[in-house]
Amino acid sequence: MLFSAISALAAVQQSARPAAPLDPIDAILGAFKNHAIVALSEGEHNNEPSHAFRLALIRDPRFAATVNDIVVEWGTARYQDVLDRFIRGESVADAELRRVWQDTTQAHQVWDVPIYEAFFRAVRTINGSLPPARQLRVLAGDPPIEWEKIRTRQQTIDVERDRFAADLIQREVLAKQRRALLVWGGTHFIRRSVVGDAARTPSSIVGLLGPATQSAIFSIWAHTSGVELTSLQPDIASWRVPAMAMTRGTTLGDAPYRSYIIAKGGDGPRMEDQFDAVLYLGPLSSITYARLAPSLCADDQYMKMRLGRLAIADPPELPVPPGVLRPADRLKRQCDSVSGK
Repeated sequence: MLFSAISALAAVQQSARPAAPLDPIDAILGAFKNHAIVALSEGEHNNEPSHAFRLALIRDPRFAATVNDIVVEWGTARYQDVLDRFIRGESVADAELRRVWQDTTQAHQVWDVPIYEAFFRAVRTINGSLPPARQLRVLAGDPPIEWEKIRTRQQTIDVERDRFAADLIQREVLAKQRRALLVWGGTHFIRRSVVGDAARTPSSIVGLLGPATQSAIFSIWAHTSGVELTSLQPDIASWRVPAMAMTRGTTLGDAPYRSYIIAKGGDGPRMEDQFDAVLYLGPLSSITYARLAPSLCADDQYMKMRLGRLAIADPPELPVPPGVLRPADRLKRQCDSVSGK
């Protein structure tokens, strides 16, 4: 069975043309000429090369001349007014601002590493040099949640994150005929289901926006984990970093989507049926990750908040597989690591 899957993948690679590297910023700005939305996946959360690329993209003078909105996963819509004021350049207290990323539906510390706050501050700085009519708006794409009223794990599970984001994009971007960059984890942008019937529309942001809207979306997979892209196309080792490649009709596009994630993933929809392009950020061994600030781990109020929310989302009676750390234990281990313990 495994031999058959490998043979089928090899045959596909021989019949498709090699993917060609493009300048990723030029390619993204070019995509906005025919698409209202560019959906740029983050890759694994917290990775620093993706963050560095996003900063380079938004700092290109052509970006603000082309794009109106940036919609991100790491902000709660409950504090959209706070984010709007901050991005416009108004005075916002740090304690008020941090609620934008600390009070999302995610109980864990995923957005608390410094790169996500740094992104907001970079947009604010860019807007400081632009006329009001041309300034970028950042939309918080995570649904509002009132943690002070959350008592059970089920309350956190019931939140429809992708449905909220799809409705927000439809209302604030598409209905207003604006252009937007979306930044989420890659699975939120898939067009076809990877479980069961591949023809079934998934409950991802792109899937929920519907087939009629998908032609307005140019989606990009940022590759930061899984298998080395050189296993799909060896000459990628010689590409400049970062680089972007189109998937349609290419070796990268004809490979199964699952083969990007696991070495034996030789079934399901092809990558070109899921994403329009792949962003290459270098060999996987070069991907680095941002860590929590030691000062945050030393903040008793912060740790009480995070551990309290994790106790709700991951109650002690919930079983975990052998050898897997509970989220609260992962947080403590991260804090021990950054504190040098």
